[in-house]
This record gives sequence, structure tokens and C-alpha cells, in this order.
Amino acid sequence: MKHVVSRKWLLARLYESDLVIVDCRFVMGQPDAGRAAYEESHIPGAVYLDLERDLSAPVEEDGQGGRHPLPDAAELAGRLSRVGIGNDSRVVAYDDQGGAMASRLWWLLRYLGHENVFVLDEGFSAWKKGGYPVNADQKVLIPSTFLATVQHSMLVEMEEVQESLGGEERVLVDSREAPRYRGEVEPLDKKAGHIPGARNKFWKGVLQEDGSFKSPEALAEHFADLPRDKELVVYCGSGVTATPNVLALSEAGFEKVKLYAGSWSDWISYAANPIATRDE
Repeated sequence: MKHVVSRKWLLARLYESDLVIVDCRFVMGQPDAGRAAYEESHIPGAVYLDLERDLSAPVEEDGQGGRHPLPDAAELAGRLSRVGIGNDSRVVAYDDQGGAMASRLWWLLRYLGHENVFVLDEGFSAWKKGGYPVNADQKVLIPSTFLATVQHSMLVEMEEVQESLGGEERVLVDSREAPRYRGEVEPLDKKAGHIPGARNKFWKGVLQEDGSFKSPEALAEHFADLPRDKELVVYCGSGVTATPNVLALSEAGFEKVKLYAGSWSDWISYAANPIATRDE
């Protein structure tokens, strides 16, 4: 796979000097749980980056930008530099949330022009359960220099989504669970439903029962009903769990894939935006 590495792959490279391992564990609604888990035990040498403090900007009062707005590129580049990530680093991200948080960092690094980034398959619990090494040692951080080259083409803004409604040049992909997509429940946002015309592909559908990513061939089959000749715009509730779908679409060979980073929580912050509540 292009973007996902195995436990054996990481173990073999654990102490190579250009490798930076990033613990991205985070529990929605429990903002301190991820760091606490990291401090208790982590993959040796790993540094910690927090979804809300490091990998998101502060939430705007009007909700525009969504619940996890994209961080400022220069500020994020500074944070990456401080934990030792430079332009020559190989980065492996992991979490314990099926790859959702690790995929956020994977996407952000690629958005800043850094291609040499991977997600650890199955995450921390599988690593530990498999008998691979863990410890609680805090790595001495040696700052590096990360210079961002922002890839604006990876992103779609809300106005572009508005303009494409009812058109045929883009296909919207909603990454949330089906009941949320259909508007039957909404545990996190103020309005229920989905962006009109969006197709539902729950992000956990890219995983096998054991929590590992499906093979590229299986992912191609999973996404077989999506067109390869049109631009796919992937979103979720806040732009986080859309990123495993973006990663998986790339693994499946789709080339025209973009992220609507503000996602549903941004969309509903504009009162005039239409909402749909049925299967499409």
C-alpha cells in the first residue's frame, strides 16, 4: 500500500534517524484522554500531536470553518518543526481510533507539501497486543525546520460546494454513519441531514473486521459505484473522519479527490444552505 505501513515495517525502522513517529490518539468529547494515554505508554520515540490543540485551529463563534477548522499553515509548520519534523523526515502517524486521527495528520502533511508520510495499520492497541515494544519515555525534542508548500488544490471551499450543487462535475461523498447521513440522529451538530446530492460512504467501511485497512483491490471494489472521471469531494462532520476515506480512495487508485475541510458543521453554519434527509 502507498500510504499505510505494517507493524513489522515500522519495527524494522524504529530507530532510523530520519523517522518521526507521531501519536495522534484522541477521543472526541474527552480532550485530555489522548495525551493521558500517550503519557502512560506509547511506541518508543513517538511524539504527541493533539487533534484540537495542534491539528486544528480554534473554533469560530459563528461555527464557520466547522468544529475542527484547518490550522494556519505557518503555525502548523512551526508545531511540526518543534517536534522534530523537517522536510526530509519520514513520518508515521498512529492512533487508536481506526486511523481517523492519524489520517488527519497524513492529510495535513500532504496539504503542506510533504509526501513522505504514512499511517500505521491497526493502531496502538494492536501494536501493544502484538508484543511490540512500548514505553513511557518522553523523547528529547530536537527541533527541525519544516517549510510548507501549501497544496490548495487538495481542498474545496464551501462556496465551491454550493456552486456545484445539482451539477455533474463533482460528486460529494459523505463519510458519516448512515443514520447521521439520513438525518435520523445527530449527536454532535445543530442540524441533521446531509448536503443535497451527496453519496454515503461511512469511513469505517474502508477497514476490515480486525481494524486493518482493506487491500487496494478491496477498496476499489468498495468504491466501485463512484466515478473515476469526476472530482470527488469528501466530507464528514468536521473534516477529520473524512480523511481515512481520502486516503483509501487514493489507495484504490482514484486521482481526483479533494477534502471539504469544514464539512457538515461548516455547511450548516450558513442558514441559507440546503439540507437533504433521504438516501440518494
